[in-house]
Amino acid sequence: MGNDEFFRDKMQIGDLLDRNAIALRISAGSKRQALAVIAEIAARNFSLDAGDILDALTARELAGSTGLGHGVAAPHARLAGLTRMRGIFVRLEQPVDFQSVDEQPVDLLFALFAPKDDTGVEHLRALARVSRLLRQGDLREQLRQARTADAIHALLVQDQTTRSSAA
Repeated sequence: MGNDEFFRDKMQIGDLLDRNAIALRISAGSKRQALAVIAEIAARNFSLDAGDILDALTARELAGSTGLGHGVAAPHARLAGLTRMRGIFVRLEQPVDFQSVDEQPVDLLFALFAPKDDTGVEHLRALARVSRLLRQGDLREQLRQARTADAIHALLVQDQTTRSSAA
């Protein structure tokens, strides 16, 4: 069973986050603009409507900020038309106010999207995993310094593999 857990966890970030769903050097002057960028990337990658995605993200933010602290946010929403959990990673050029718990502006965003009919278990598990990953200061710094989407992807997948094998 340990190996099954290892492989499930190892594959999780890679399954959630395609390399073409990672965007660096993004300009956004506000939280809404950052969410709009995420919605556009998600629309392209998931073949869904950007307006619907932005509406879902905005509605979730109105319920409470998804800013986790330390310059990180994990916006999330359920979307009709998805068949599995998906993710988008965005690094902003300049941090924006996200009403985070520590009142620090956000520059790293890992957005998660679940199917509309998701029971919530997988969604919550993915949110917890992303939150645990991005709580690591050294990983956040490496993500801020990475120059390519491939480098970001490798950092997230490698860190997940390392954490899983250490558990």
